[in-house]
Amino acid sequence: MWTEPDVMVIGGGLAGAEAAWQLAQRGHKVSLVEMKPVAMSPAHQTPLLCELVCSNSLRSDEPVAGAGLLKQELRRAGSMVIDAADAHAVPAGSALAVERFGFGRAVTTRLALHPNVRIERRVVDDLPAKTPTIIATGPLTGGGLATKVRELFGGDRLFFYDAIAPIVAADSIDPEHSFRASRWGKGDDEGGDYINCPLDKTLYYEFVREIAAARKISAQGFEEMRFFEGCLPIEVMVRRGEDVLRHGPMRPVGLDDPKTGRWPYALIQLRPENQYLTAYNLVGFQTRMAYPEQKRIFSMVPALANAEFLRFGSIHRNTFVDSPNILGDQMQLLAQPNLRFAGLITGVEGYVESCAMGLLAALFTDANLRGKTLEAPPETTAFGGLFNHIHRPRARKEKFEPTNINFGLMPGLGYKAKKKERKKLIADRAFEDFTPWVQSVLPVSAS
Repeated sequence: MWTEPDVMVIGGGLAGAEAAWQLAQRGHKVSLVEMKPVAMSPAHQTPLLCELVCSNSLRSDEPVAGAGLLKQELRRAGSMVIDAADAHAVPAGSALAVERFGFGRAVTTRLALHPNVRIERRVVDDLPAKTPTIIATGPLTGGGLATKVRELFGGDRLFFYDAIAPIVAADSIDPEHSFRASRWGKGDDEGGDYINCPLDKTLYYEFVREIAAARKISAQGFEEMRFFEGCLPIEVMVRRGEDVLRHGPMRPVGLDDPKTGRWPYALIQLRPENQYLTAYNLVGFQTRMAYPEQKRIFSMVPALANAEFLRFGSIHRNTFVDSPNILGDQMQLLAQPNLRFAGLITGVEGYVESCAMGLLAALFTDANLRGKTLEAPPETTAFGGLFNHIHRPRARKEKFEPTNINFGLMPGLGYKAKKKERKKLIADRAFEDFTPWVQSVLPVSAS
């Protein structure tokens, strides 16, 4: 058994697990350092690698959606994480949702059995001076390592806040006041993968008023509240207007209530949390309301009047660095080139995006170890668009914020096209441009 690693990867989430696998597949000896179960974060409950906070975290699987296009590219790049997700998928319409624990066990087992990977369960408070290292510690980076990262960052913007949604028991959802349907009829043949809980106009505005008045959990006094626009708590949306929820997570468009034959005034969608369909997640209902308030207010919805809450929503810190100003064109730290950052800490948002940046950091590290230089993925691809977001230099006064993958990160077509055809044309172009790049980076055994 080998003793000294060629590369150290710190963090066993999607970015770190993917990075470790890609490097090991290319013959490098990897130490994958994960703090669980020696130290547990507020958002995690098991010692598994790649532990997900919610089931439907990998979003749309359609290539005409940003997340779907990125997953296509990840599959073509030999992503171990997406392969494990595909193997543990649960019904979710056109989205890729996974059974969280089966997925985590599969990833953990694959890495534990790989001859080039050594999993170390310990807390890291310092950074190696010479060993090539990928820092993929995610949005909850803390302790001595956070202090080191802050010193390397050299700025005062190191975190904002994110939130997670509640989960309810399936058998506690009232079928008389709910209906199954996927938006616009997408999903399985039995009426849809989602459970929809309608509200009439009067109840909707009462619901909104109660959210606005509810007691909220506050951050520590020394920490500024900053939320990611793509994952706003519902109470933040309510402050922006009483109809924001109805045009956001509670929009009824494309969902016909079989009792009326029409769209409800508003609704809450529930999606499967596991493959057994015993638990459902409140879609888009990230919140920082106090637990008793969540129970009281969500129980106002007729379908959830007697709901059993398996998990209440909560907030958590999301740490990221000023990547455009501190990272180079190989995702290396300019001040210390043997260090690379990967995943959410680089300023991407979402599990799929984190996985992609872990894979890309591994490819850059592999090229460096072989004395070569790897070209970044084409900007016309999902990989390239996301990489450019964290790499494009910005003036220090310009605000750098995390982002999900979206078609706005890739260049336009350069010619006019019908609105309905535009995304497909961009996706087709990405597929064509990604092909030669990905073929050049696949390990010899996979080429």
